[in-house]
Amino acid sequence: MTDLLVNLYNMPKIDIDTQLGNDKIIIKRAMPFDKRKITDFVNMHFDTNEGWAYECEKAIFNNPSSCFIAVKDCEIIGFACYDSTALGFFGPTGVSPQLRGKGIGKALLGKCLEAMKEKGYGYAIIGYVGDAIDFYQKTVNAVVIENSTTDKTVFKNLVFGK
Repeated sequence: MTDLLVNLYNMPKIDIDTQLGNDKIIIKRAMPFDKRKITDFVNMHFDTNEGWAYECEKAIFNNPSSCFIAVKDCEIIGFACYDSTALGFFGPTGVSPQLRGKGIGKALLGKCLEAMKEKGYGYAIIGYVGDAIDFYQKTVNAVVIENSTTDKTVFKNLVFGK
């Protein structure tokens, strides 16, 4: 898997209101009392051997929380985190399968990267990217980090999923 680098000074602005249109979807910073709903959502929709749920939990308890959620009709429909796997890393992130392609993931990405920039980061790493390289390159001008194979990144220490 490949890691990507995003220059936060030069990334395109993602207009969240335009992305989400009039679908009454809100993007909000997760709070500790959201933890159960978020981890249940992640475990229900993403087969990650609970790894993403643990990363979300860690991000939720950062100060401030570094987990954002997309909510519609009081239900979580997507999430995105940063500073959970390692400092300066974006992810994990995911959107409910039936709602993909509607700009929710893009809005969550934008919210996280803006929060990272406000925190003082100049660059963000999007780690362990699979089939989404084109999405990140087009959306935030991400570039592939050369030689960022799984055995040469923070993810080399994973115990689960091996």
